[in-house]
Amino acid sequence: MSTIGTEQAPDRVLSANTGMDAVTLRVGDLEKMASFYADALALEPIEERARGGEVHRVLGRGQTPMVRLIGTPGLPAVDPRQAGLFHTAFLFDDAPALAATVLRTAQDGRAQFSGSSDHLVSEAFYFADPEGNGIELYTDRARSDWSYQNGELQMSTLYLDPNAYLQRHLDESTVANLGAVAGKVGHVHLQVGDIPTAKAFYVDALGFETTVGSYPGALFAAAGGYHHHVAMNTWNSAGVGPRAGGLGLGEVAITVPGRDDLDALAARLAHHRLQFADDGRSISVDDPWGTRVTVALPGSDVDQILAR
Repeated sequence: MSTIGTEQAPDRVLSANTGMDAVTLRVGDLEKMASFYADALALEPIEERARGGEVHRVLGRGQTPMVRLIGTPGLPAVDPRQAGLFHTAFLFDDAPALAATVLRTAQDGRAQFSGSSDHLVSEAFYFADPEGNGIELYTDRARSDWSYQNGELQMSTLYLDPNAYLQRHLDESTVANLGAVAGKVGHVHLQVGDIPTAKAFYVDALGFETTVGSYPGALFAAAGGYHHHVAMNTWNSAGVGPRAGGLGLGEVAITVPGRDDLDALAARLAHHRLQFADDGRSISVDDPWGTRVTVALPGSDVDQILAR
């Protein structure tokens, strides 16, 4: 694995208006996986396109893309011990929207429920899809309720009773009209081989800022003071090298407001001697474990997502 330089980057951190875009998953059974995300998470198909021998299908809420599935049968199954995806975190505006989505996912026999947590900054429920990709469904607490100690955001993993949460927040009209309720990708949590190398890439080179650096075996980073847009952990993957080709995470997608933000990113990547591709509207670069990260201008239509 190449060593990433750790000298101070020549330009600023990512814009406070940085956000996350649809995550890309390589899947073995496109129809099964598309029906799962449609049925369990109430995502609607937005667009589909064939590229060579692959079929790309984008699903989301309304016109907001949330996941791109690429049908690539024949690849090895997701390996929970290698670098790649820990979970994709889908963010909802309020507790009724989260509760309705959790209920629908839990009622789908293909979903694997793995727990729920109060993180102080958010409330979250965890599942895995039929091919083993992690899913977080969550809503944020108001930023005014977040707390800090010695400059570090305070997060935790406290017990959250799923049945009590649903009883408290389920709303019949939200359940009945769930497909019309807004949602988006709030953050992506990754498995990496080691935290210092991950920090050198995601913080020093990409330009995120560390929000929580003291959690054992993990690093949380964000732009604009958010609790995290990306997280990296070594809980299952300590010491692993670059990813082997297989199913699972295909791309992490990030949006920034303007071309000047891409120019600043390009300068940081060049400073850290990282190879990247720049097509004018987006920059793509591989992290030290071979995970593709694309940073693009906002307003990219589905055609541009499918073209990546």
